Amino acid sequence: MLQRTGGYSLYELLVTLSIASALIVLGVPALSGSVARSRQAVEINAVFHAIHLARKESIVRRRAVSLCPSFDGLACRPGRDWSRGWILFVNEDADQPPELDDGETVLDRHRPAERVRITANRSGFTLRAIHRRATNGTLVFCDAAGRIQPKALVISWTGRPRVAFETTRGDPYACLD
Repeated sequence: MLQRTGGYSLYELLVTLSIASALIVLGVPALSGSVARSRQAVEINAVFHAIHLARKESIVRRRAVSLCPSFDGLACRPGRDWSRGWILFVNEDADQPPELDDGETVLDRHRPAERVRITANRSGFTLRAIHRRATNGTLVFCDAAGRIQPKALVISWTGRPRVAFETTRGDPYACLD
């Protein structure tokens, strides 16, 4: 009679490896979707908190506070691509579209993750405490690889942000190429 020594047979190792590889093949796409959703949530939260900060600062300072896209964190850039970053500043002269001028206080700067694309239907948002309403609009957050559904941050006339999956017509938001 053969005595069994410690270890595994070739058959047992092959079965174990095939089960492990099947689990990896099934688990990696789900994991990449989770990572993409997490990145998207981080960027939505960053803009969400910036809008709340802008509302608060506009009331405290009694000045217009603006949020605009920025490539370098030093100046507003025209256009509706927010994927390379944005700045939040006290817009002393309340210019439209917002433009960071000398002497205006920068309250926040942000550079999004590279795999998140952000587009807006505005080249800037301005929140005001008195006289006029805020700039309304929508920012759409997409995964560059298209692994997850786009989400939008809708900013109302009063400056209140909310997250949405569909337009007011019930259509899902689309990512611009």
